[in-house]
Amino acid sequence: MFCLAALAAAAQAAAPRVVATISPVHSLTAAVMEGVASPRLLVPGTASPHNYTLKPSDARALAQAQLIVWVGEEVEPFMEKPLAALAKKARVLELSKAPGVTLLDAREGGVWEAHEEGDGKEKKEAAGKKEEHHEKDMHVWLSPVHAKAIARALAQALSEIDAPNASAYRANLERFLARIDALDNELKETLKPVLGKPYIVFHDAYQYFDRYYGLSPAGSISATSAHAPGAKRLYEIRKKIIESKAGCVFREPQFDSKLVATVVSGTQAKVGVLDPDGGATIPPGPGAYFQLMRNLAGALRACLAPGS
Repeated sequence: MFCLAALAAAAQAAAPRVVATISPVHSLTAAVMEGVASPRLLVPGTASPHNYTLKPSDARALAQAQLIVWVGEEVEPFMEKPLAALAKKARVLELSKAPGVTLLDAREGGVWEAHEEGDGKEKKEAAGKKEEHHEKDMHVWLSPVHAKAIARALAQALSEIDAPNASAYRANLERFLARIDALDNELKETLKPVLGKPYIVFHDAYQYFDRYYGLSPAGSISATSAHAPGAKRLYEIRKKIIESKAGCVFREPQFDSKLVATVVSGTQAKVGVLDPDGGATIPPGPGAYFQLMRNLAGALRACLAPGS
């Protein structure tokens, strides 16, 4: 018994020290690390990565980490200085730059046309901005294709910093890829009844999801989660809801629901809830990503095609 305990303790001591910033990133990392060690989640589910303030324990975790996993400065702006000051010895994996991850241009807040694409010519002309000023949509985890690419990048990075457990990471990766394929098929079935049905979201966090599954979002109330919309945009959204016969307007649990109540008042639209990272409602862990994606599909179907 003593020998087994000693071996377990030695294995735990030798496990890599990994920090992941937000819930979906943590879940993908935990899935690849399952059975070896557990990554530390930096931003708790009820907090926003856009204005998060590091605690002393967070700073210590970053200083001691061998691998730090984040999306990029646009999602976690608080990380820029700590990475430079605290993580000098750690390997940093920026998922928005991982091989196989293709960034789309962020869509303008307000009304979208059916043909508008995040990286399309129409959007660029309408924006009236130079190419270099286009912001990118950084919610990259909401595409099954990207989830696979991220998992591959994680397995590669973990194998390089922790070679003794490389075979475990490769095995976890293969299981994860198979689970993503199964999830993808499941979500396609779940979403069949909502295809072609317009809806409005709180802010444009779902482009990778709705493009992949061929959905029909008609606009967003807010351009970003950090900026409240003006009266003109609220008027345009109300008009779009009525003209397009949008069935639902989706709020987010982290933000005040009064804006959504304002735009749906007097229209035919119902109110639903979408959460782009799931941190507010889903316990962290390797299964959180799968639950996040199921929750998105389920919420869309429940509001847009109830009883189907």
